[in-house]
Amino acid sequence: MKGPLFYAKILLFGEYGIIKDSKGLSIPYNSYKGGLKIKNLQLNDSQKKSHQIIKNYIFFLKSIDSLVIDFDWKKIKIDLASNIFFESDIPQRYGVGSSGALVAAIYDRYALNKIDISKSLTNNKLQKLKNIFSKMESYFHGKSSGLDPLNSYLGVPILIKSNNNIESPGIPSQDYTGSGAVFLLDSGFEGDTAPMVNLFMHNMKDESYSKIIKEDFISITDKCVDDFLSGSYKKLFNHLKELSEIVFNNFNPMIPDKYKDIWLKGINSNAYYLKLCGSGGGGYILGFTKNLNNTKKLLSGHKLQVVYNF
Repeated sequence: MKGPLFYAKILLFGEYGIIKDSKGLSIPYNSYKGGLKIKNLQLNDSQKKSHQIIKNYIFFLKSIDSLVIDFDWKKIKIDLASNIFFESDIPQRYGVGSSGALVAAIYDRYALNKIDISKSLTNNKLQKLKNIFSKMESYFHGKSSGLDPLNSYLGVPILIKSNNNIESPGIPSQDYTGSGAVFLLDSGFEGDTAPMVNLFMHNMKDESYSKIIKEDFISITDKCVDDFLSGSYKKLFNHLKELSEIVFNNFNPMIPDKYKDIWLKGINSNAYYLKLCGSGGGGYILGFTKNLNNTKKLLSGHKLQVVYNF
């Protein structure tokens, strides 16, 4: 058996903010993917590890209220006996949705009474799916918005307008001849979502910090989402500079130390702007530039992957 493929995602805007009702915009990232497989031959070490993760995860899924979601336990039992595993090239703990893709694959194969997405993606359907995925992915992160598996499952851009309003928007077509780009920088080591989210929630108990997040960070995040969707790149880069500064000043522990100088270099030169990719602490860092060739020169020696051209 070889199941359908589920792709990585990039949260362009909304990290941490969507926890506090900011807008969020997530797009599929087709460079990485994963799918469930059954192999009747002996599993190698990485396949054995994946099989054990699925086994442990299935045990957790039994704790989810069957009124929210129910699974085909008979099919699961057969597949576990057949050494099912998740074959994936999505980097783990890098902020691009490795656990989200696994959750989407498990839902797709085992969920009973799946929500029909073949016709229209109404807000009601998206909310139900997001709620289900939030509970399913909480095993991996302690707290999950459900956005990563939702994006991986649907394979389309997802716009969170608010906690109660989700849609799949059209995004500007890529211009592969353009000089602008969204890119990823590889920090060289994994990040861990749960401690970073816990730190953020702890910081939010401080009144002055909470005020900055609610009044400044969320406001500028929302503007960046609107600018990107409308293709207003001049306004976007003005707002991105503000966003990069706010993140540097208020999410500093989430920025890997060796990238702090590079982060400031972008702000001070206006050559590029960096932001967190997911929860931060390691993994990928997300960047935006008007001049990709110039940025590649400035960041020579660093691994840079283009996500989107404009």
